[in-house]
Amino acid sequence: EYEGGRDGEGQRHGFGKAWLPNGDTYEGEYEHGLRSGHGTYRFKNGALYTGDYLQNKKHGKGVFFYPDGSKYAGDWVHDQRQGYGEYLYANGDTYTGEWANNKRHGQGTYVYKETGSKYVGCWVNGIQNGPAELIHLNHRFKGRFLNGKPLGRGKFIFDIGCEQHGEYIQPVQEKEEEDEDEPPLPLEPVWKVSEITKLTPWSPHDEE
Repeated sequence: EYEGGRDGEGQRHGFGKAWLPNGDTYEGEYEHGLRSGHGTYRFKNGALYTGDYLQNKKHGKGVFFYPDGSKYAGDWVHDQRQGYGEYLYANGDTYTGEWANNKRHGQGTYVYKETGSKYVGCWVNGIQNGPAELIHLNHRFKGRFLNGKPLGRGKFIFDIGCEQHGEYIQPVQEKEEEDEDEPPLPLEPVWKVSEITKLTPWSPHDEE
């Protein structure tokens, strides 16, 4: 069912409202039969998108409200979160930064609502990867991350004005004879202190 403008061929064109067979609705701009321009799409499951379209795909700037209460506001390319945007997660965490192919990718800041801590740094395909800072209430860690865990040289900077330098080392898995079927759980990297100093300018970018 459709109400609105049409072009010479009878295709939806200009402003209109459509009720789709699956229960979704769209109200907004069309170009020659396709959603193009600004519009609002309501999904039957409670989700809602309001923003720019290009040839039926979310493209440009837009806000998507997901059924679980989370929300993304930012850039879209061909139906994917891509460019710069802010995501508010259902648990109250937020991510603000760069996106590619629907995933956190590039530079971004993730704030953990429960602890108030935040990760500021690089992301690759949705995972914390590369130089970053992890900022807590009275201290912060500056170093590099690999697959979501700190690894290699870094330092803890304390608000009282000193630093603890060291590195995160990946422990070697001890082999046990009995459990060969079950893959071993990866061990958490272990922090090994090398020295404590006054504040220094060292940054994880120095090594690139």
